[in-house]
Amino acid sequence: MTGPCLFVRPRRSRRGAALTLVFVSVLATGAAAGTWKETGPPADGRQVSGRAADGADRGHRPVRAGRHAGPHPDGSGAADEVVSRSGDRWSTAFSAREYEDFQRELGGEYVGVGLWLRQAADGRALVSRVRPGSPAAAAGLRPGDDLRAVDGVASRGSAVTEVVARLRGDAGPAAEGPGAGSSVDLELRRGARQWTETLRRARLRDQNVITDRPDGPDGPTRIKVGAFSSGTGEEIRRAVRTASPRGGVLLDLRGNTGGLVHEAVTAASAFLDGGLVATYDVRGSQRALYAQGGGNPDIPLAVLVDGGTMSAGELLAGALQDRGRAVVVGTPTFGKGSVQLPSELPDGSVAELTVGQYRMPSGRVVDEHGLTPDLIAEDDAPARARTVLSGLGGGA
Repeated sequence: MTGPCLFVRPRRSRRGAALTLVFVSVLATGAAAGTWKETGPPADGRQVSGRAADGADRGHRPVRAGRHAGPHPDGSGAADEVVSRSGDRWSTAFSAREYEDFQRELGGEYVGVGLWLRQAADGRALVSRVRPGSPAAAAGLRPGDDLRAVDGVASRGSAVTEVVARLRGDAGPAAEGPGAGSSVDLELRRGARQWTETLRRARLRDQNVITDRPDGPDGPTRIKVGAFSSGTGEEIRRAVRTASPRGGVLLDLRGNTGGLVHEAVTAASAFLDGGLVATYDVRGSQRALYAQGGGNPDIPLAVLVDGGTMSAGELLAGALQDRGRAVVVGTPTFGKGSVQLPSELPDGSVAELTVGQYRMPSGRVVDEHGLTPDLIAEDDAPARARTVLSGLGGGA
């Protein structure tokens, strides 16, 4: 059986613009409403994931509660011990109940308040995104708000996953989670204003793909992807099939928090007609991920990324960049490309431990490096991306 290989596709010109490509990575963290992770079934049938255990200094994603080292009364003690001994910041311990909940959350549902968080360089927990229609949105919370404490416990200096645990109610002695309808007190700061807000948790479902055509039917189709949960890849494929060939596609992966690897591969298949998407190693054994045939390899494409683009988001942007399929616009991405595998322990708890790294088709690693856009742009990134699309033959 032929093993996976790495290759470099030369840069090529499409409609007058130089295109480059990349592709690879897997989950990370940083958010506060639910849990996400990159998962894709490798050859041995187990799920592969990548997860950031701390969301350090960058990153937003709906994440489940992170676990502390040491025994827990909810039955995750064995996994906690294994994770603690590993010294790996990406590893995570789950009780049996938590892992079951986590699997359900991969379908896009979670109990929370609708906040995504990132950790600032000084240790503050800052709101990076607010889910429309959520309790947090109803209370008027905004991106940039400083979440100073949750139920009286200070957030500054805590791992993002720990803050998430408190928001979701998973940080108590039994860690059972109080469920929808329970209340949580948030201490917030916005500029000189400081206040306390009491929110009631709700059962939420993420709308991870939002599609529109702000410039009319012949303009670019904008596809905003927040994370890769079950069904996300096919939603993107449908959106591309209905996009105007003249207008092209603006794929917005800014703030994308990762998710299911196979969904990112399905999304890549919307823009590629087969071929390599990524390779990864599991304890020294290489595996490969390939796009499905039948995509649209000709529609003009620009991809927006930023420091909150993680894991599966980096995998998709990187693949399209390395394959010469898109111009990537924005700022350097998060840099999460390590691979975790879950292991069930005798007490029923589950430990996810790092076993390898993802690589892009060119052979580059994302972990700790991230992706560098073809065109660096910050506040004006969307306008620059639309200019790029116009040069590729897209745009009204």
